[in-house]
Amino acid sequence: MINSINKLQKWAVLCIFVVVVVSCKSTNIVKSGAVDENLSAKAVIRNHYYSHLSFKTLSGKMRIDYSDGETTQSVSVSLRMEKDKAIWLSAPLGIVKAYITPERVSFYNKMDNEFFDGNFSYLSQLLGTDLDFQKVQNLLLGEALFDLREEKYTVAISNDNYQLKPKKAGDLFKTLFQIEPVNYKMVTQQLSQPWEKRLLEISYKNYQKVNKWILPGEIDITALDGDHTNNITVEFRNMEFNRALNFPYNIPNGFKEIVLN
Repeated sequence: MINSINKLQKWAVLCIFVVVVVSCKSTNIVKSGAVDENLSAKAVIRNHYYSHLSFKTLSGKMRIDYSDGETTQSVSVSLRMEKDKAIWLSAPLGIVKAYITPERVSFYNKMDNEFFDGNFSYLSQLLGTDLDFQKVQNLLLGEALFDLREEKYTVAISNDNYQLKPKKAGDLFKTLFQIEPVNYKMVTQQLSQPWEKRLLEISYKNYQKVNKWILPGEIDITALDGDHTNNITVEFRNMEFNRALNFPYNIPNGFKEIVLN
């Protein structure tokens, strides 16, 4: 996906796997609306879960722009997704492919004859919390990474959005969520570990309507680890829903396994 995946910093690897499950773009921009200052945190959360998406498959083209402060790279990839089951990415000519299921995280890079094949434990370690396929999928579909119904939140108005913060701060990391008032989709999801100078922020720049679905348009990802910052922007083109898809993926023989420390 990028010239040499094994040279990426840890947070960049995390971001690559996060961005593969986001949705698509159309010509109909969903505008912001007015917030209801009398709405409780519980009501905002309830409305957010009413907005959850229901579809079978998603496919199309995706452009990823990556910058780490020293280098900037761009790549276009094909995306195939079966909701809750599989995500498949392929760069032009199959130079790089990635395949993710609820049990498996895998990719290979023909430019360097390398591959990675494992589970979500590495990515979970980076965030300091259990991470799985469902959480990653929710995050990039504009849905909450965590189940907001399992905790109590305070609500405030920030930049014409609803801002939710846990009433009780987490021991391992801090969270913040902003939800827009029209379709009750995420505007910002932020996970931080201030004492370790770690921050992962997903910003949804706009939402768009594709047929009956409300989906993220442009998404910016910022990952801070100490003094190192990675930025990823994702754009989506020619997306289609509910086509019959297959997911061809086989790690070539003779490739060297990437061990992520």
